[in-house]
Amino acid sequence: RLQGETYKIYLIQVARDIPEGEKITEDMIQKKLVQRFRNARYEREIPYDRRSLVIGREAQSLIRAGTLLQWSDLKVSLTSLIRPGYRAISISVDATSSVTGLVQPNNYVDLIGTFRFPDTRGDSSLDTITLTILQRVRVIATGTDMGYLASSSSGQNYAARSYSTVTLELTPKEVEMIIFASQKGRLTMSLRNYEESAITQKLQSVNWNFLQKNIMNYNAEREKMMRAGR
Repeated sequence: RLQGETYKIYLIQVARDIPEGEKITEDMIQKKLVQRFRNARYEREIPYDRRSLVIGREAQSLIRAGTLLQWSDLKVSLTSLIRPGYRAISISVDATSSVTGLVQPNNYVDLIGTFRFPDTRGDSSLDTITLTILQRVRVIATGTDMGYLASSSSGQNYAARSYSTVTLELTPKEVEMIIFASQKGRLTMSLRNYEESAITQKLQSVNWNFLQKNIMNYNAEREKMMRAGR
């Protein structure tokens, strides 16, 4: 029964001693297959598929060869987490727009905006509309947590869970659009599966009239998915 509750995962192992302050390069790390209990938390250890977030970071202190690399082994630098060609901006969130605070660094989210604009048919009255603005946006940080475990005053490690801002990785053009959208309406994050990279095409814009006309269609589609086991 205990064997059934375990799983195997590739983590990052240090291939040679890394002195304090030295930047980590590809030849300093290697893949290590380990077995872990499914219900245990190993947030300090870095999965091998996230090695791109490690390369170029500086060692916080001496890291011995053979040890499993942990987030706390790395010096904290926001600029080192931003990929070339991208920029980092922060947006305000609350419990609802951050999926009850469950969005974490290195997650991917869709950004959905809700706005009040004049009706597109020429009616001067304001119409509320909701639409997806961007898909598969990488979260760099939640509050001041950039994906590593900080140390509390008591010496215990903890992961920051309470935050009021989220830092996103965007292109310069996307930065302009999201800043404008955040000033004109409300932004909500929709959390994606880590392995899902597909971009959904032909998304809709939802207002009150659209919702009234399509509620039955939504339920029919959901029933079909449930019957298909999805």
